[in-house]
Amino acid sequence: MTSLGDMFVVHRDQWSQQVEVYDAVTFTLQRRLSVPGLGTSYGLAACASNKCLYASDYHGDYVHRVELTGSNAVTKWSVGRGPYGLTVNSAKNVVVVIEYERKLQEFTTHGALLQTIQLQPYIKYPCQVTELTSGQLVISHQGTRHRVCLLDVQGAVVQSYGGARVSYLTKMNGPEGLAVDEHENILVADVLNNRLLVLDRSMTSAHEMSVSVDGGLNGPSNLWYDKSRGRLYVGEGSGGWDGGRVIIIDHLKDFTTKHVSPQS
Repeated sequence: MTSLGDMFVVHRDQWSQQVEVYDAVTFTLQRRLSVPGLGTSYGLAACASNKCLYASDYHGDYVHRVELTGSNAVTKWSVGRGPYGLTVNSAKNVVVVIEYERKLQEFTTHGALLQTIQLQPYIKYPCQVTELTSGQLVISHQGTRHRVCLLDVQGAVVQSYGGARVSYLTKMNGPEGLAVDEHENILVADVLNNRLLVLDRSMTSAHEMSVSVDGGLNGPSNLWYDKSRGRLYVGEGSGGWDGGRVIIIDHLKDFTTKHVSPQS
């Protein structure tokens, strides 16, 4: 899921070749955009400069590009095996996590490959990626180590948080979705621990963000933070929606808040 201006976009069903566009004020469905061939997607990102939406296609090994104005034309390009999360960086290019090949690929808006960053061998199952203002990248990964890592521009790990797959504050179990606030606190969807974890910029301390929602969080996997609105979207279930909820938290200036309530 992602948002752009007054649009909020989700891929609701892994079997659907459509994305749904909602009004970000009223949360009413505005339209459905057809994305031919789209299968399971674990990454959506919108670019205001290029006025388009990008969707990773995990089993098809593509990134799909959808124009958000005019004809809503759809194009796609091939990427490495198992594209998972993706983000639009400060250069308005698309950075894609390639899970099976343990690498990041950066493309222009029309799919020209700019660079490939090979991840270190112990990063087995990279999931999501986001960028800090410094240009450094933050990734979540699973496997024998469940961690969030800060990478330099060559892909080397500068700092990390997490470790073995057990359930207490300093250990994550299935970290996936990522979001960054204006102070560069990092919010992590700790999926199998059913919680949100906040890391400081240095990745040396953390606290849990408690969400007052019926039944508690159930497999939060996808995050999107709309800084302009101070709004956090939390998606539950596979891919951030399928089989779960989207929880919306307003008036969230930063992630230092330890207890939040969703919009009613």
